[in-house]
Amino acid sequence: MSVARSARCLLSRRLAAAVKPAAPPSQCHAPFHSSAQLAARRKPRFKSIRAEEMGLVSPEKIEEYTKETFPKYTPEEVEVLKKRYTPEQMTALEAGEAAIDPKDLTIQGRVRNDPYRLPYLDDFSKIYPIIDKRPKTNPPPNPRARFMTLEEHTEDLSRRLEELIPKDVNFEAMSTQDMEKILKERVDLPMEEAKYFLEPETLANSNGPSNSAVAPALGKKLAGVAGMYKPPIDPEDQGKDDEGIYQNLKRRTGLSVGDILGVVTKTLVIRFVSNQTRLGKIQSAWVLAIAGNGNGRLGVGVAKSVEMSVARLKAKLLAIQNMRPIRRYEDRTIYGSVKGKVGATIVQIDARPPGFGLRASHRLFEIFRAVGIHDIAAKMPRSRNPMNSVKACIEALQSQKDPNEIAVGRGKKLVDVRKVYYGGNVY
Repeated sequence: MSVARSARCLLSRRLAAAVKPAAPPSQCHAPFHSSAQLAARRKPRFKSIRAEEMGLVSPEKIEEYTKETFPKYTPEEVEVLKKRYTPEQMTALEAGEAAIDPKDLTIQGRVRNDPYRLPYLDDFSKIYPIIDKRPKTNPPPNPRARFMTLEEHTEDLSRRLEELIPKDVNFEAMSTQDMEKILKERVDLPMEEAKYFLEPETLANSNGPSNSAVAPALGKKLAGVAGMYKPPIDPEDQGKDDEGIYQNLKRRTGLSVGDILGVVTKTLVIRFVSNQTRLGKIQSAWVLAIAGNGNGRLGVGVAKSVEMSVARLKAKLLAIQNMRPIRRYEDRTIYGSVKGKVGATIVQIDARPPGFGLRASHRLFEIFRAVGIHDIAAKMPRSRNPMNSVKACIEALQSQKDPNEIAVGRGKKLVDVRKVYYGGNVY
């Protein structure tokens, strides 16, 4: 039986009709509750004051708050910005500043300045290594840069020394001591010039320092060095690999440089990954590439590097090194139907008759064309993750069963009916 409600049954109505209603109680009791009764509402310590009474919405106060919170750039700050940004960027910045009225920012969205405010505003003028990427302030390297000759070094040094000498002083009628005294007082060596003497520029037609970690090539003819060092170049390569890129791969695979250059390589997946360190995030490029000779051999290579060009080259070399044979029926399709699964990605590949063509997604299309398959159908009923789809397709191609091996295991002889009865070319 509930405390708040009396019991009820089938006879409750008859009993209520027979028994006279009792007299109402003289006092009204409060309903049963376990919590204590609330006291009177507390009065606030301070009286509520409107913004109009404080003068915060008057035009004078709004103008004062606007000038204090959103000040304009000073001439010194403008000069600093001109050194950092190009004239086109400065024009865009000035147009953006003119398009936004500081009074609108004051009236429509006033920024809190109390010590309990939340950090919901981002200051894009500051760089946080943990959140932001490393700024790339330097231009890309010039591909036509070359090392200076001895004459160019001499001219560059003499030109920089002439710029340091004051133009308004006549040194012809002065003694050596007076010249040294004036040069010590008047000549102010800036940091850029001091850096030049400590780290002299050795390249001509260069853009200065670059963000790239790849050093430029030394060139073929260097003064005083030409002919002293000979790279490991094979004369049988006939000048196809003067930089020695494929020499290590040639020793591992036994292929010639001509055969390596004849292999078809294709970059299928590119991703950017980051390694979290105590100094921030270090971004790298992750590349997956395939290689095939178009005649039944296929390989896949995965590489990672800070430079995109290095990651591409490493992935292609690994793909050529990892090439394995793939079974092909009549040198145009596969044997029956195969399936490969990597993670949540499933790739189903089915053989098709001559002239059917390649009907698959773009990445699987490149794989089939590199291995030399012309008639095939492939589908992915579930996930289509780029990396897993490539690996699942290669796993399916390598899991084919040879009908000859199955026939030998059963003690039978496999005969190609099309070749026996029709003869000739059956492609």
